[in-house]
Amino acid sequence: MTKIISLFILEAVFCLTFFTVSYSDINLIQTTCKKTAFYDLCVLTLKSDPRSSTADVSGLARIVADSVNAKAIATLNQISALLKSVKDPTLEKALEGCIVSYNTIIQADIPVAIDAIEKGNPKFAVQSATDAGNEAQACENSFAEKPSNSPIFSGNKAVHDLSVVLQSIASLLL
Repeated sequence: MTKIISLFILEAVFCLTFFTVSYSDINLIQTTCKKTAFYDLCVLTLKSDPRSSTADVSGLARIVADSVNAKAIATLNQISALLKSVKDPTLEKALEGCIVSYNTIIQADIPVAIDAIEKGNPKFAVQSATDAGNEAQACENSFAEKPSNSPIFSGNKAVHDLSVVLQSIASLLL
């Protein structure tokens, strides 16, 4: 009987410890995301990454930076595919400009942001996140008259909005 009680107590302590850690992780995510312009996107992005369960605010910024990069790569791939079949010269010109914007995001803005986060220099992470968001917006603006005509609207919006989330979280590190 004492073995059953001991086992029950051990199990209860384990569950309580696990719940407390999980609750504090969720609390950090929610508290951090409340300080961003896109709360739901922030929470969804962070909860979907297993690294968030052990991350501090700097780690959360890194997770969002990785998400911006992944979404930027996916959007760049979509742009490249569209360029292979585009017939409209205006659309082709806009997509070629977007290639430049997304290469800048992937090769410069996000690597600088990640490096700044890792080295504890959030000022550069904030600026690079701002630049990434501006590049995505510049791409979207190149589809002149109607943004709804943009074949990559959802990718541009995702990269822009995630960049704003990254900028907000990196600002918390200042």
